[in-house]
Amino acid sequence: MGIRPEKPREEGPYRVNQCRLADFARANCMPDYDFRATRIYVDAPLDIGREVSFDRDQANHLINVLRLGPGDAVLLFNGRDGEWRGSLASAGKRKLSATVLARTRAQTPEGNLHFLFAPLKHARLDYMVQKAVEMGASRLQPVMTRHTQVARINLDRMRANVIEAAQQCGVLAVPEVAGPRAFGEVMAGTDRLLVFCDENAEVKDPVAALTGTGARPGTPVALLIGPEGGFAEDERAALLKRPEVVRIALGPRILRADTAAVAALALVQAVLGDWRPSA
Repeated sequence: MGIRPEKPREEGPYRVNQCRLADFARANCMPDYDFRATRIYVDAPLDIGREVSFDRDQANHLINVLRLGPGDAVLLFNGRDGEWRGSLASAGKRKLSATVLARTRAQTPEGNLHFLFAPLKHARLDYMVQKAVEMGASRLQPVMTRHTQVARINLDRMRANVIEAAQQCGVLAVPEVAGPRAFGEVMAGTDRLLVFCDENAEVKDPVAALTGTGARPGTPVALLIGPEGGFAEDERAALLKRPEVVRIALGPRILRADTAAVAALALVQAVLGDWRPSA
């Protein structure tokens, strides 16, 4: 859970997290963030005084679901310019816009973790995409392996799930959603440290395996999760031939691919990612 901050103080509608000075010497504090505020992603520049318009679905959600209207406050972000406080304003019948008032958080840098995965079906893919966003993936790359059971991917649905997760969890650096690529093409196109989870690997300490690479926190990493049927033998052989590869097992039990994704993302972030301060 990290270090407990001092009792938060209220400053207008935004909660300010006051960390003790001693805490900064030992760990990073959670960013200041009002988890109760309504956050909306907009694909438009954000700066003081700008007017931004919401699309029909966003306006419907704000007006008819959340029962918000002119004068109500929202938080706005676009993945580029940080987070801003805005005030809603009516822009005509069934239309809604917002005036940008002040920046509440500076833009966070993009992460350095690419999440490569064999696509799953419908709800389980939705879940995996949302969790990858929450866990700090910077790029989502579907990989078509020999045993992948899904031939077609709805990229618009993937992007919608990315935005929804970012809105709900205070994420500012919205990860890129890439189109599906063949296994061989992806392997030839990445020069990152590649971590792959293999059900055939001997069950050993995965933390020790990641630490043993000598890589430091912040190292560019690509994490690969295979399909429900596992990797084909030639795919596994190709992975093991790579110069910078770490093969890990995720314990003594068989995990579904979406569960394995969350477990592996947690391991990588804890050892090599942004759960630890960069050297």
